[in-house]
Amino acid sequence: MDAEIQASVDRGPAELVRLRVGHRLAVADWLLSALSESSRRRALEEWERHGLAVLPLGTLFSAVRLPGSLVLAVCGESMPSVEADQFLDEALDGGPVICDPRGQRYYALVPASMPRTWHQAAEEWRTREVDCLGRWVYLGVPRPDVDQPDAASASYWSVPLASAATLCRPLTVARLIAAGWQALGKAADAGMEDGS
Repeated sequence: MDAEIQASVDRGPAELVRLRVGHRLAVADWLLSALSESSRRRALEEWERHGLAVLPLGTLFSAVRLPGSLVLAVCGESMPSVEADQFLDEALDGGPVICDPRGQRYYALVPASMPRTWHQAAEEWRTREVDCLGRWVYLGVPRPDVDQPDAASASYWSVPLASAATLCRPLTVARLIAAGWQALGKAADAGMEDGS
């Protein structure tokens, strides 16, 4: 355990709360850092009112949109759940993921350069409803403390940002996509064998 965290644990719960708040503020500051002052105020108001702010992609980070069916097939769940969130945390090495349970989608946050550097793979993925979103695209990003499904918020952090600028590694996301396709293929084959 990090020495600073251990010292905070030794001091008690109030210090842990202060650390969590400080972490969330640092993450929020990073998420909003590419915005102009007026856009930043607007995003803060959206977070306050709705728990979700629309942020531009392609500057600090991009996102890979994953259909819920792909993610749930590979983790063996039928709907977004704590177990699915834990699976993603492990499969993506703690890389941040946003879940949109209403839209049945997940968004893995990746380096801003991924749509450009993984262009060929991204084209192939698009045929299977996976999309690599970058410049000129906006994403609804939950407030950093919205890390549980909530009726008041459309999306939540399935895997919260561990720290500012810590993103999913592209290769790890590609492996998750491949595993999801394989799991969906097996499920389809099993359905054909059952006569479904």
